[in-house]
Amino acid sequence: MPRIMTDFLDDAVKTHPNKAAFTEEARSLTYKELQEEAYRIAMPIIKSGFRKKPVALYFDKSIYCISSMMAVAYSGNFYSVIDTEMPVERINKIFEVLEPELVLTDRKHFENAKEFFCEDRIIVTEELNDSEIFEETIEESKAKILETDVLYVLFTSGSTGVPKGVVTPHKAITSYIVALVSDYKMDDTYVLGVQVPFYYVMTALDIYGTIAAKAHAYLIPKSKFLFPAYLVQYLYENKINLLSWVPSALCMIANTNAFSVADLSAIRLIVFGGEVMPIKQLKAWQQAVPDAVYINAYGSTEITDGCTYYIVDREFKDEDILPIGIPYSNCDVLVIDEHGNPITEGVGELVVRGNSVGYGYYKDPEKTAEVFIQNPLNSCYPETVYKMGDLVRFNEYGELEYYGRKDFQIKYMGRRIELGEIEANVSSIDGVDENCCVFDSAKKRIVLFYSGAIDDKTLLKTLRSKLPDYMQPRKINHLVEMPHNQNGKINRKLLATQIS
Repeated sequence: MPRIMTDFLDDAVKTHPNKAAFTEEARSLTYKELQEEAYRIAMPIIKSGFRKKPVALYFDKSIYCISSMMAVAYSGNFYSVIDTEMPVERINKIFEVLEPELVLTDRKHFENAKEFFCEDRIIVTEELNDSEIFEETIEESKAKILETDVLYVLFTSGSTGVPKGVVTPHKAITSYIVALVSDYKMDDTYVLGVQVPFYYVMTALDIYGTIAAKAHAYLIPKSKFLFPAYLVQYLYENKINLLSWVPSALCMIANTNAFSVADLSAIRLIVFGGEVMPIKQLKAWQQAVPDAVYINAYGSTEITDGCTYYIVDREFKDEDILPIGIPYSNCDVLVIDEHGNPITEGVGELVVRGNSVGYGYYKDPEKTAEVFIQNPLNSCYPETVYKMGDLVRFNEYGELEYYGRKDFQIKYMGRRIELGEIEANVSSIDGVDENCCVFDSAKKRIVLFYSGAIDDKTLLKTLRSKLPDYMQPRKINHLVEMPHNQNGKINRKLLATQIS
């Protein structure tokens, strides 16, 4: 198995040097060209003399961002990808925690970068295009890197208003990617269409999975997702055969029936994760692309993206929730009750163990100690596991089923209710495109937001036949379009502020 993340790229250069690795609107790089660009960017970082320090990457979804990731890894440091659309105030909060040594960016974002970082410590990648490479310097740097060294820190939202930086070492991502490529049976014939931004953990498959499988990935322009018909045409023209998207992006195509624009039968694998995939829209995809393999992937940033997956192998009713399946081959899971005791029946909290579990939160030992805990099944030696905060149970097939976040579980009218169950039933109703439930704690009521052609009265009438009275939303908001965050997920936090 590769020791550190750069080993995947080094191996690809040996076996597939002239094969296209990543393609965007402006350019395309082969594996050899990608490595050379990473080397050039790595040189000034190595010359700076620091190691095992943070370097911030300030790019849109681009090849320069990928080559910069690899460059930082070659230099023996670790990176954090910063969202270019993030407000400066939030970037400053991240930088107060991270304290990066350098910022890597491109000409497009250089002026913006100067608003939150010292100009003399910003490296503009295009200015290094003709710089000299000393391979001995790169090799010397790489030889000092341990698999336990940190590869990246990805920042997620924090309940206190301070972003949390999840620390991920080389060994976690290499282990996960080897398992992913094996379990998904990926090889160099795959052509990926990249949807998610690079500060989001789902890009582990898009970037590192591509490199490990020696595949080819297209960085789909953000503008294509504004027009489903153009997006479908783009997939067809570029012979894309693997999608790893959030369900909202897949639903956008299904809801507009854009399948008629072009033949998508070349797609062989569709992976979705990050939120619940509605059965109704999944069926639309299965009807349009019947020969593809559909995988429901589940995980979080804290455990290097994924811990379980389910290959869709049977029929489901529209109101059903897809299983999240079985563990990847590099990890294991257990379910614990509210007292921390392992259970095999009933609903409990999911706990993940294995070498894809991250180190914790950057400079935040208190938050780390809350969820990165000692394995409750092991009292003989230290073994850190991660408490997901998600409620699950085993079904009759031995697969895990997801019942929502612990913090999405509410106590209402004397009963415990999973908002995810209400959302699944709403999704099953014809005329509903997307929906989200939030709990109005001030007025003690369930509030439903939805988009689609169906009217409120018909929706409520249909929902009464599916759910008991205590699970019925007491207020409904019909939106023209559901708001989404930068990751493509429904913006639940924004909706919670729009309760009236």
